[in-house]
Amino acid sequence: MSRRSPIKTIHSHCHHLGWDNSHAPTARIEPGSTLELQCLDAGNGHFRPDSTADTVRSLAADRANPLTGPVFVDGAEPGDILAVTLDSFAPSGFGWTAIIPGFGLLADQFSRPALQLWSYDREVQAPAAFGTYARIPLRPFAGTLGVAPAAPGNHSVIPPRRVGGNLDTRDLCAGSTLYLPVEVAGALFSIGDTHAAQGDGEVCGTAIESAMNVTVKLDLIKQTPLAMPRFSTAGPVTRHIDGAGYDVFTGVGPDLLQAARDAVSGAIDWLTATQRVPAEQAYMLCSVCGDLRVTEIVDLPNVVVAFYMPRMVFD
Repeated sequence: MSRRSPIKTIHSHCHHLGWDNSHAPTARIEPGSTLELQCLDAGNGHFRPDSTADTVRSLAADRANPLTGPVFVDGAEPGDILAVTLDSFAPSGFGWTAIIPGFGLLADQFSRPALQLWSYDREVQAPAAFGTYARIPLRPFAGTLGVAPAAPGNHSVIPPRRVGGNLDTRDLCAGSTLYLPVEVAGALFSIGDTHAAQGDGEVCGTAIESAMNVTVKLDLIKQTPLAMPRFSTAGPVTRHIDGAGYDVFTGVGPDLLQAARDAVSGAIDWLTATQRVPAEQAYMLCSVCGDLRVTEIVDLPNVVVAFYMPRMVFD
């Protein structure tokens, strides 16, 4: 993708917490404009290189997932689509992954806080070390990006929404374009929760959470109703991590969520037994590089969910 010089930088101090269409815009732009937005990490700067697992306990949930913006797009109105083309990511070089008590797919099995700190070359972005256990290929992307909902009031940033939000979809990386339904005048676009890497599912609740600058181009598609977000990618989406194959674990049963839990539990059991990874670290490792997929959903009453653990992270 060709690089454009950003016409405006939205600094990280121009951020908000929660979706609210009454937030004053931090910038007003014409459709087709390119912006650089400085994004804080999901912990709002809570974690430092000397943080420990105890630091997780003091993480304030009401300060999490700050969003840079909102940006008012001239001419945007309900019934339009905002097309967000993700041009590039400039990661900070520092990140964190945590088990947060009460949060995550297996919260009942992992009740104690845990923390993994990451340091990586922000220029080369070579695979980052997960202690002595694995090396994780990096693929920066934005976990949360969306526009303001029409419903009044302040809405939590944690659940994803029809207008985008906390999608946590790793393929929203450089080269992808996200299409969002506009519900309010100006769209009021915001972005944050940037990740250096994540597996599909983000099963422990966090990825490699990492502050970074994101360059985007914002366009309008007029009066084209869209029910839910959709996106397009510039090329293959798994090639960066599938070179050595996978070990795959399944969950089978009538409940989709329980099948997902069973698949991830199977992967954790395998990691502790064969790779000698402690269970808490295995859970976080699954979250940053393993992929949770629904592989069969039509042969009711049971469904099949599979968890793919890439072998190349252990090479």
